[in-house]
Parts: sequence; C-alpha cells; structure tokens
Amino acid sequence: MSAGLTGYLEEMDRRGLIPTDCLAVCCVGSVARGWSNNTSDYDFNIISSTAWVGEGTPAVSMPLRPGGVPAVALEVDGRRWEIKYWLDAQVTQMIDKVSWEQFEAGTSTSKVLTDAEKLFLEQMSTCLTLSGTTWTEACRRRVEESAFRAFVTTSSLAQADSSIEDASGQLTAGDHDSAVLSARQAFGHTVDALLESEGDFGSHTSKWRARRLRETRPRALSFEDYWALETMRSFDPDDPQAWVKLVIQRCRDLSMDVEIS
Repeated sequence: MSAGLTGYLEEMDRRGLIPTDCLAVCCVGSVARGWSNNTSDYDFNIISSTAWVGEGTPAVSMPLRPGGVPAVALEVDGRRWEIKYWLDAQVTQMIDKVSWEQFEAGTSTSKVLTDAEKLFLEQMSTCLTLSGTTWTEACRRRVEESAFRAFVTTSSLAQADSSIEDASGQLTAGDHDSAVLSARQAFGHTVDALLESEGDFGSHTSKWRARRLRETRPRALSFEDYWALETMRSFDPDDPQAWVKLVIQRCRDLSMDVEIS
C-alpha cells in the first residue's frame, strides 16, 4: 500500500463506510496509477460478501445479480471521494462474462459488459490494495486468465476499422474535414488496441493515452512517432488528404502488430 494512502482506510472506518464482511478495499483510477494532480478525485472499490446497507446514493443499475452497485460520495480534506460497493458474487459474474468460451463464440465486449463493468475489470490490473491483498491477488489472476484482454483488444481494433472505413469514404466524397477527424479517431483506437494487447487498459479515458504509452513502451510504436501523429505535426491544411492517408496506413500497419491473446 502506498504510504500516502495509509490513513484512508482508517478514515473510512471512522466514518462507518467499511462493511463488517469486507473482503477488500482498493484505490483505483489516476491516484492508484500515480497520475493524480491536486484536483483529482479519489476513487475506491470495496468488495464484500453481502450488500452494503449504509447511506449513499441510489445504486447504479447493472446487468448483474443483484442488479445494483451502491456508491457513497463525500469530501475529505478538500478532495472528493467516491466509494463503490461491489459484491464478490458480482465480480465473479463479470469475469464469467469474458470467458474464453464467450470470446471464441464471437461475442463482443459491447454486448457482454457495460462500461462500468469493463472499467472495474480494467482497474484490477493497476489498483492499490488498502486491505484484502489475498482477495485482490486472486481476482487479478482470474481476470488475467480470462479472455478479458482479448475482448477489449478486439473491440478497439473493430472501432479502429470502423473509423478507417469512415475516413476512406469521407475522402472519396471530398469531405476532408470529417476525414481528418475520423482518421484521428482511428489512430486513437489503434493505439488503445496496441496497449491493451500488452495488458495496459484504459481506452475509456483518452486523456491518459500518452501516459499509458510512455509506461508500456510497445516495440511497434515509439513515443516520438506516436506524439508526432497525435499532435498532427506533419498536417498541411492545404493538403489534408495526405495526412489522412498517412494515418490510415499507419493504423493498418500497427494493427498487424497487435496480438490477440
């Protein structure tokens, strides 16, 4: 546990925010990854065996049994905290949704997981455990052994292909402005797929893409090459077609280096 988080568990306990049958308390998000700043929220997942019955906001509806995840939002020393309460049984259901059997059947992540479910599983790889290390490590292994990585990587590649198709069609139609935007989207999805294939998740928040790439350092794409395209360094307003074609080809080349595993 990070030295800066040692008092947070005690603060939750003092406020009566930890269930008696708590299995794990995890800090997630930018704080857990060491990317926070002085305006960042603190996000926590608490996992227990029985449902949270304390005060909080209405449970967010989920396609799980039971079908809700309660949350508590509060301010501590000028920082906003959000605590979500998950059941161990709900976590098992989410992991079961991304089994290799489901993947081999051709089921897409957009059909099996909501954004909130996907985010929970993504954050398992980078969470900081405040309590319940045994549970957290076991859960992390189960996610790693599932087809979750294959699901999200395939999803990003599909989105990249769709954006490439849009950009190509828009170029043909002479809609160069739209083609530029579609090419940018295609590049973002392709980079996400590349990172996800190496176990670095987070495609739901594009603002962290550069930091993810710096940390993961995929062999197929240097940060310098990534940043040149991300910032449109070679873009010529008088010849947008050339930039769009360059990005489309780069996306196709990078897609060939993405491994589904």
